[in-house]
Amino acid sequence: MPRTDSVFAFVDIETTGSRAELDRITEIGILTLDSDGVSEWSRLVNPETYIPKNIQQLTGITPEMVATQPTFSEIANALYMELKDKIFIAHNARFDYSFIKAEFKKVGIDFAPKVLCTVKLSRRLFPNQARHNLDTLIAVHGLQVANRHRALDDAKLLYDFWQECIRLFGPEHLQTEVDYLLGNSSLPVHIDKALVEEIPSRPGVYMFYAENRQPLYIGKSIDLRARVKGHFHAALTNRKEMKIAMQVRDIDWIETAGEFGALILESRLIKEKLPTFNVKLRRSKDLCAWQLLESAEHLQVQLVNHQDLEPGKQDNLYGLFYNKREALASLQSIAKKNQLCEAILGLEKRQGQGACFGFHVKQCNGACIGAESPAIHNLRLKTALLKLKVASWPYKGAIAIHEGDDLHLFDHWCYLGTAANEVEVEELLSEKQPEFDLDIYKIIHKTLKKTKELGLLVTALEAPQNCHEAVEFP
Repeated sequence: MPRTDSVFAFVDIETTGSRAELDRITEIGILTLDSDGVSEWSRLVNPETYIPKNIQQLTGITPEMVATQPTFSEIANALYMELKDKIFIAHNARFDYSFIKAEFKKVGIDFAPKVLCTVKLSRRLFPNQARHNLDTLIAVHGLQVANRHRALDDAKLLYDFWQECIRLFGPEHLQTEVDYLLGNSSLPVHIDKALVEEIPSRPGVYMFYAENRQPLYIGKSIDLRARVKGHFHAALTNRKEMKIAMQVRDIDWIETAGEFGALILESRLIKEKLPTFNVKLRRSKDLCAWQLLESAEHLQVQLVNHQDLEPGKQDNLYGLFYNKREALASLQSIAKKNQLCEAILGLEKRQGQGACFGFHVKQCNGACIGAESPAIHNLRLKTALLKLKVASWPYKGAIAIHEGDDLHLFDHWCYLGTAANEVEVEELLSEKQPEFDLDIYKIIHKTLKKTKELGLLVTALEAPQNCHEAVEFP
């Protein structure tokens, strides 16, 4: 038997669903193993919410069974004392642990035991076994269970599996595996500690992959290893992180010279690989912006579509929106807030030369019927749009941002690439300018405003022949 000074709590719970932050516990079963032998603890719990029909059918736990049972807050102290100073053992442990930790948090109890996952233990001891779910363990090891999907019975299954491991491998070998896994308690089932330890504590981009190398998530950090470990630690309490951790099968990373390079690389890779859990930074083919056009009286607004956009070269652009719907909603909001005429702006159709609808509800100052002069309306429109004005490119041509040994090249807000020497700089400058990317624009625009603060040097490149001079952002 493993170390006699360790106390093991084999834990299983039944719940109303799979979301620790929303669903609730309906039953808790604990089988404790210590030097004195084995003891049991079990409670039905009133979840104070509805139990879905499919969950009732799976567990056999009905609303009537829990209606008169104590709530979690009422058993919290007793449960805490039952688990205190014990190694928390469960199958797919981050599920059971995350629920219990979340419930303890609601009543002000900090619960942070050592956690051991029997899925990981099974993978370590039986690497050639195709599956490691609880039903597979029952079949492979001939385990017996009275009521599957009832908490105490499933906890007993874990104890029986534990005893089978001792019989097959001996207590010393089992203790070795337990020590190893407790040192990796926050790592996902399929990720080995050795892989995580290979990740450098340097700036760069990391990539999580699911089955068949499907991109799952891409992120950046100034400390890759710490950030990756942070994901898996957060998975114990955060639903999104838990979903990522349960699906991740492999990790890759690319080092960069610094944080700025990591930002640029992250944006590019997300658009190339389209990972499942990255909602932001996706490529938009519907990018558009508003443009002000001179006319006889009132300024007109025109939507410039993606194929006609040249931000940095066009001085008269406002907004940069991911799609037409977002652009229209933004202009309409500005019009209402500033009492501009939506009819003049082309947001409303009106019959004849009468007042627009906004005038009747006091959301227009009357430019549509001459109550406000075109000059005043034009001035107010320009002022209202000023905060959305797309910045013009402040250099004659391309620039290089120095970060360590890397040279990040940009021209008119477009990322040309990263070079390590003058030859690579010439090659990048001679290539066709890439498509404008809104996320890159935001990154470079923000960075150029604080290059000194970030310790970055900007060099203006006048021509491909490497004629350059250091300049400061205006």
